[in-house]
Amino acid sequence: MDAFAVNPLLWIVPISGVIALAVAAYFAYDVLSSDKGTPEMQAVAGAIYEAAVAFISRQYRTIALLALGGTVLIAAVIYFFESAPGVSREELAIKTAIAFLVGAICSMLCGIIGMYVAVKSNLRTAAAAQHSVADALRIALRGGAVSGILVVGLSLIGVFVMFIAYGGFSAPEQAPFTIVGFGFGASFVALFAQLGGGIYTKAADLGADLVGKVEAGIPEDDPRNAAVIADLVGDNVGDCAGRGADLFESTAAENIGAMILGVAIFAVTKDVAWILFPLVVRGFGLVASVIGIFSVRGSDTKSPMSSLNMGYYITVALSIAGMFLVTQVMLNTKGAGIWFFYAGVVGILTSLVFVFITQFYTAGTWRPVKEIAQAAKTGPATTIISGVAVGFETTASSAIAIAIALFLSHYFGERWGAQTGLPHGGIYGTAVATMGMLMSAAFILAEDTFGPITDNAGGVASMSRASQETRERTDRLDAVGNTTKALTKGYAVASAALAAFLLFSAYLDKVAQLTGKPFDTVDLAKVNVFIGGFLGAMLVYFFSSLAIRAVGKSGSAIIEEVRRQFREHPGIMDGTERPDYGRVVDITTASALRNMIAPGLLAVCAPIVVGVLLKAEAEAAFLMVGTMAGVILATVLNNGGGAWDNAKKYIESGELKDDKGNVLGKGTAAHAAAVVGDTVGDPFKDTAGPSLHVLIKLLATITLVLAPLFI
Repeated sequence: MDAFAVNPLLWIVPISGVIALAVAAYFAYDVLSSDKGTPEMQAVAGAIYEAAVAFISRQYRTIALLALGGTVLIAAVIYFFESAPGVSREELAIKTAIAFLVGAICSMLCGIIGMYVAVKSNLRTAAAAQHSVADALRIALRGGAVSGILVVGLSLIGVFVMFIAYGGFSAPEQAPFTIVGFGFGASFVALFAQLGGGIYTKAADLGADLVGKVEAGIPEDDPRNAAVIADLVGDNVGDCAGRGADLFESTAAENIGAMILGVAIFAVTKDVAWILFPLVVRGFGLVASVIGIFSVRGSDTKSPMSSLNMGYYITVALSIAGMFLVTQVMLNTKGAGIWFFYAGVVGILTSLVFVFITQFYTAGTWRPVKEIAQAAKTGPATTIISGVAVGFETTASSAIAIAIALFLSHYFGERWGAQTGLPHGGIYGTAVATMGMLMSAAFILAEDTFGPITDNAGGVASMSRASQETRERTDRLDAVGNTTKALTKGYAVASAALAAFLLFSAYLDKVAQLTGKPFDTVDLAKVNVFIGGFLGAMLVYFFSSLAIRAVGKSGSAIIEEVRRQFREHPGIMDGTERPDYGRVVDITTASALRNMIAPGLLAVCAPIVVGVLLKAEAEAAFLMVGTMAGVILATVLNNGGGAWDNAKKYIESGELKDDKGNVLGKGTAAHAAAVVGDTVGDPFKDTAGPSLHVLIKLLATITLVLAPLFI
């Protein structure tokens, strides 16, 4: 193709995809060929695998039916309301519907692969922990990397293939608008996957903690707790399958949004590099992430977190080098490409800043977590008050960091425009920053999946009665995994915030394309527009309410079931009777699938109703204000919940002491208060918070695809 000859760097896209598939296959082979541990470990892991597969198959059957309905709706809307030069209504409708369906299928595939590899890695990590922390770290990270690399690789290749298939090289100004359905399909599936998995994992966790730890006074992951298998399954279907689908839709939607913004500069320069740049720079980021993962070396003496941090720093350094090369080769009009390099570095460094912000608020070595732990001395009420205050506090540093990143990237883009005399540099600068931030997505997702893998490895070790030394090693990794999961949520919020401006601008461009008139102002002084913005903010809170309430309802049913089993089968406590794990798994599965429908349909239907009734400008306000509210609330929920969780772990590790220097650890009133705080934070950080990331991007992709309805 001529484009490959003109832009040889474009070869990095297919090459990085091949590298991603090869490395993921190698990591999967390395993990699956590792020692599977004792027969007792294998029996526990088998029960987790069986229940996880049962949930995923039921969940995705439900989601598939919803996605098929969405495909028909999109085809109908495009056919009756949209037209494009040189393309028939039938062709446009079919192409957009197919893009939606392919995006949905790829998103489901990412969730299934992530869950499968994570479940298989749990057992191998527990087995490796019998020998050393270093071996267990390697297996857990490589298990997570299979998901991380495949998700990012499939997203990149999926968008690239759809772009080529839809005539991207012959009509590059039209293709990005046509393939936006791919991002919508991915977002649609990710929302339900994250909701269902999040409700499942936190309902099971709530029941296991409150009845097991607080009421029965037994350790975490004790085999006498009927909810413990459901709890371990939840880590995989929520944090692995749900987050895999989440990150897939993030990278796909943001890639397409950046390509749409590139169309405006292409219209002036006739250089397709402006549209293809997001794909190329993401290809370099994928290669950088693979090298970063390979560079992680565990140690029995060094902190596992320091090893992971070193791998991340290597990824960041290589990403900066890749950004410099790509901007100088592809965007260096009149020698001004350095300004876009600066914008890209802003995005890369913003991801680093959010890692530090999240660590400060959720790691046990800093003031916020210690403050919550101290509050636990005086009971659950003060624990909850302190955690809420920490969650609200996190919004300041997060919002300021996002504001600085947007300001600088837009400023550098404008400087490019001033030097070249070409338009749209400012907004394209924000797109470059967003792509820069996403360059490390594969490494971040590997760290995220590392968290539930190590958590489950600890559960497998505990339930199989492994040695105390093995349990201590898995606890070390679990503590690190808890932090890496929190880091990913902070990263997801930051990327959603940067992408929000990008996708909002893409929506304005889409409306302008449809109407043939400039559309760059949203006037909140108009009553319809104000109402649209007002309803956008409301949606975020109402959606979160439904998600959190779903966890409460499901958790209550599990608490009652675990209490019933303890009451009616006293032999469970002395080990003469086996708990009915399957009953709790069934209750959790049915409840999660039933309760994910209402918030999911609300998220899909609300922007359509607002746009149809109040029209395009009000829909823009709905998207803009809803995104702002969503980013702020997600920050509160993610970091507040993470701080509560690590305050509990801080106490369990023996760090909290009374005035006389006595340790206030497990079994104390302070620990019970911290467990209550953690159960409040669980649906915050693992259900509503992560689902808000998806909601923000879903709103943007819905408005892009269905914009013809709102004209």
